[in-house]
Amino acid sequence: MSNPVNSKKRGRINVVLNHKPIEKMGKNESLFQTELEKEEHDILTRFEEKLEEYVGLEEVKGLVNEIYAWIYINQRREELGLKASKQVLHMIFKGNPGTGKTTVARIIADFLHQMGVLAKGHFMEVERADLVGEYIGHTAQKTREVLKKASGGVLFVDEAYSLARGGEKDFGKEAIDTLVKAMEDHQHDFVLILAGYSKEMEYFLSLNPGLPSRFPIAIDFPNYTTDQLMEMVRRMLAEREYELTTDGEIHIRDHIRKIRYEQERTFSNGRYIRNIIEEAIRMQAVRLLRENAYDRQSLLTMKREDFKFHSSHVKLN
Repeated sequence: MSNPVNSKKRGRINVVLNHKPIEKMGKNESLFQTELEKEEHDILTRFEEKLEEYVGLEEVKGLVNEIYAWIYINQRREELGLKASKQVLHMIFKGNPGTGKTTVARIIADFLHQMGVLAKGHFMEVERADLVGEYIGHTAQKTREVLKKASGGVLFVDEAYSLARGGEKDFGKEAIDTLVKAMEDHQHDFVLILAGYSKEMEYFLSLNPGLPSRFPIAIDFPNYTTDQLMEMVRRMLAEREYELTTDGEIHIRDHIRKIRYEQERTFSNGRYIRNIIEEAIRMQAVRLLRENAYDRQSLLTMKREDFKFHSSHVKLN
């Protein structure tokens, strides 16, 4: 998809993170070219820079640009006495764990607060247990309490499809109904983001015909490419002041390529990378103790044998 942000379906903005080969975003891809323009639009410039710190989130910048432009132009319309209508910004995030959904939600919460759309801009993450009660009437009460705390910020419901797992008689349906009512009654007071696995989220949305249309923005988070996951490995090791040998890099790349293919539907992406790095650090510590090697280069160097994938305790999903 050449322009992932502008693809629209039934009035919804659909953003697909293409995860192209890693490269720095060129200056000509920004809305502003001169330093004076960037200074004038400092909020957007700062958030563009923030997004570039993360692997694989380049296309989200397009969505941030779109929201910024809409808010900024609305402000100019108001100054001239023209109508400036508000827009609903509730969102659907679909993808495997570790693909950046929570990270993007946090960034969006801060961005909307800086732009004056959200009064507080705080980020509140909940799951089924935080919304669903144990008896009739309890669920609506719990959900309303959560919504009250989320007012002025972003409410992020992870594994949202779990609210519909129990069928018609399950209390999860009551939570959905309460959320939908709040979206209508207080549609500009908070932003609701429902997130989860792609297939499960599609099924969840199909259960309530009126639900998809209430979320004008949908973002698909595909699995990261092997190159992007390797970039994560390098960044995480560098942040912790470790250096990976060439043999070690080849070993990790071969492993990642294999498990990405075998675990395509449930692979935990960035979360898995973080966990194997932390396990490797422990394995390196054990190796150095056995070798009685405490010089600077030994402490810095991470080797192939520190990544024991055949006996690893790290879960893939």
